[in-house]
Amino acid sequence: MANKICKIPFKGTPNQEKELKETIARLKGQQGALMPILQEAQGIYGYLPIEVLEMISREMDIPLEEIYGVATFYSQFSLNPKGQYKISVCLGTACYVKGAGAVFERLSEKLGIQSGECTADGKFSLEACRCIGACGLAPVMTINDEVYGRLVADDVDTILAKYMDD
Repeated sequence: MANKICKIPFKGTPNQEKELKETIARLKGQQGALMPILQEAQGIYGYLPIEVLEMISREMDIPLEEIYGVATFYSQFSLNPKGQYKISVCLGTACYVKGAGAVFERLSEKLGIQSGECTADGKFSLEACRCIGACGLAPVMTINDEVYGRLVADDVDTILAKYMDD
C-alpha cells in the first residue's frame, strides 16, 4: 500500500527536536543505530513525519531514501499521525467473510480517509488490520481500547456519533 500524504501539518516543538538530536548523538556511532533512532523518534513525535526523517538523514549523514526505505519496510513505523480515536477494522478471514469490508468502506466514506490516514482535525485515524483474536464476534473493529463486534455497515453511524462530540 502506498503511503499517503499527511493531511495534518507537522507541528514539532523545539523540545522534541532537542530530544531527537540528543538521541542521535547518543546512538550515532553504534552499529545498526538507525532502527533505535527511528523507534525513539516515533516515541518522541508519535509518528515519523518527513521533516523528522530529513533531520535524521542530515544528522546521521544517511541518504533520505535509505531512511525512508527502512521506515516504510517495517510495519512498526507510521509516517502518518494517529488520531485521538484510533479505529482499527479487522479484515482477517472470519471478519471479512462476515462483512468487515462493508464496515471498513462505510468508515472510510464517513471519515473521508483511507487506511493509514488521519482526519484533518486529528480526531480519527483508520487502519485495516488482520486477525485481532475475536473471531467469535466477527466482524470486529476497535476504537482505541473499545471493541465492537457483530457489526454491519449500518452500525458505523451510531458508533461514530459517540465520538464525534468529544
